[in-house]
Amino acid sequence: MTTAVSHPKTGGTPERTAVAARARQVVKTYGAGETRVVALDRVDVDITRGAFTAIMGPSGSGKSTLMHCLAGLDTVTSGQIWVGETEITGMKEKRLTRLRRDHIGFIFQSFNLLPTLTAQENITLPMDIAGRRPDRPWLEQVVETVGLRERLKHRPSQLSGGQQQRVAVARALAARPEIIFGDEPTGNLDSRAGAEVLGFLRRSVDELGQTMVMVTHDPVAASYADRVLYLADGRIVDEMRRPSAERVLDRMKAFDTLGRVS
Repeated sequence: MTTAVSHPKTGGTPERTAVAARARQVVKTYGAGETRVVALDRVDVDITRGAFTAIMGPSGSGKSTLMHCLAGLDTVTSGQIWVGETEITGMKEKRLTRLRRDHIGFIFQSFNLLPTLTAQENITLPMDIAGRRPDRPWLEQVVETVGLRERLKHRPSQLSGGQQQRVAVARALAARPEIIFGDEPTGNLDSRAGAEVLGFLRRSVDELGQTMVMVTHDPVAASYADRVLYLADGRIVDEMRRPSAERVLDRMKAFDTLGRVS
């Protein structure tokens, strides 16, 4: 479990109503007949712009499926999803790929860095592929925020796991996406490195105005968020504002003992 550290939460206050992504009556099913599984069951959710949202729930609750649908990585069976003001449900794959490239950032457990490239080359790779020049002042600010200035010329094999994940965070931030999705972004890190990365994600919201959505099972990781959404049986059953690790853990224990939020 990630080590808890003190951290301010200055972004994402409830008064801010701008929405970076939203879902309406979203259903996602797999299979048919007796093998049909309902992963998402009429989900409605707004993701606040400029805030840090964590998504939690027991295994099989639909938390990763919800993130993948919001990010356009998976299709929905029914319902509607918007990124900003653009509806992505039913969007052609070529246009959806372009939208993900230009407007969405991703951070996963596996760092997905190219071993032959330096840290700086890995950070700018998506923009290089898209034929876009980096915004140099912004890139400098991102590098400063994640503390990589002295490691930009190093290749992944010369970096620790925590440093590699910081490169992945910087890569997600570099193109100034509307929203960043993280799927257990500290899952492969030790507690110290995980706390560092979570601190950088928190700073990206507070100092860079980024919108962050993170799926996690870790109460300490969730405590870095402004808001925690709880899923059970494919539905959002509760949420918590300004969470602490202790409050999140207590809520997760309710899932274990009752199978739902009490």
